[in-house]
Amino acid sequence: MRFLAALSFVVALPLASAQLDALAKAAGLKYFGAATDTPGFREREPYAAQYPTYDAILRDPKEFGQTTPTNGQKWMFTEPSPGVFNFTEGEVVSKIAADTGKLLRCHALVWHSQLAPWVDTTTNWTADGLRAAIKRHIDGVAGHWKGRCYAWDVVNEALDEDGTYRKSVFYNVLGDEYIRLAFQWAAAADPGAKLYYNDYGIERPDSVKTAGAKRIVKMLRDAGIRIDGVGLQAHLHADVHPTMEDHMRTMQGYVELGVSEVAFTELDVRIVAPTNATSLAWQTESYQFVTEACVRVKECVGITIWDFYDPFSWIPAVFPGNGDALLWFADWTKHPAYDGIVQTLKKFANRTELDTPPCTSREGKGV
Repeated sequence: MRFLAALSFVVALPLASAQLDALAKAAGLKYFGAATDTPGFREREPYAAQYPTYDAILRDPKEFGQTTPTNGQKWMFTEPSPGVFNFTEGEVVSKIAADTGKLLRCHALVWHSQLAPWVDTTTNWTADGLRAAIKRHIDGVAGHWKGRCYAWDVVNEALDEDGTYRKSVFYNVLGDEYIRLAFQWAAAADPGAKLYYNDYGIERPDSVKTAGAKRIVKMLRDAGIRIDGVGLQAHLHADVHPTMEDHMRTMQGYVELGVSEVAFTELDVRIVAPTNATSLAWQTESYQFVTEACVRVKECVGITIWDFYDPFSWIPAVFPGNGDALLWFADWTKHPAYDGIVQTLKKFANRTELDTPPCTSREGKGV
């Protein structure tokens, strides 16, 4: 079912004019992008026949000017055995970026999840042994992609839900030293890449997790260690999402600590089933809030959606009863949120309206 007619505030636009990266650049952003996985993942049943359509949209440089490998650069793929590197998965997406002139955001060097089993099942790590393993991994992976990544998510999701450090294998052995070491070694391995701390749940200005992310930025800055950006994953809920002012205040808070840029790195907005006109309207609003906030905060360089085709989203598997989080439905019709993003970007074409005050977010359901 589709509910475009019910969303009277969204203007239908011709496909040729509704291309996200071109409009984002006109509004002053560096990119509008979409993460993607390798073709082997995308071609799985029952959607194998959809791959040519998917690939055509992904490769269109006016639609997406940036991409991120959702999985291919993670530890389980890149260093499956100690000191044995395999870059095949990550190179598939890297080649798509190179062939189509897209920026490549690289993801992620040090993360507690999707580790090779030898990392997180080893129970007798010494501090020196784990330091050596992290350095070898960063040298090998960031060194392999040296000069090709616009940015690296150096450390991913180091925080627990309450804003304290996550009790990962890295933290349990090294404490927060592992974060400082990872940024130092990443800067040496790929000096031209922007270095990011990346996490979810750090989009609201007054949350404990946002405070934790600020603590990480301050720790690195105080130690004289380079951190260029904060990545707000922005895995959001359609029915209860941050306001545009929330997003702006949060990003400005990170910038005040000294980072030169911020970005929305894994954006999706999930809907609790069943999808209906109301939930699609909430979703459209959420996508528009993110888009306008990014345009209005000059240090916000871009937006990456975490894939773009609903059947390839991670959301239903992890959050049962939720879905339709992206911009294309399974039948290749677009979500109303797509036109909402277009409408917002067109409003700021050539940044001519940035002096106008932000719109006032409504109160109640959906914010």
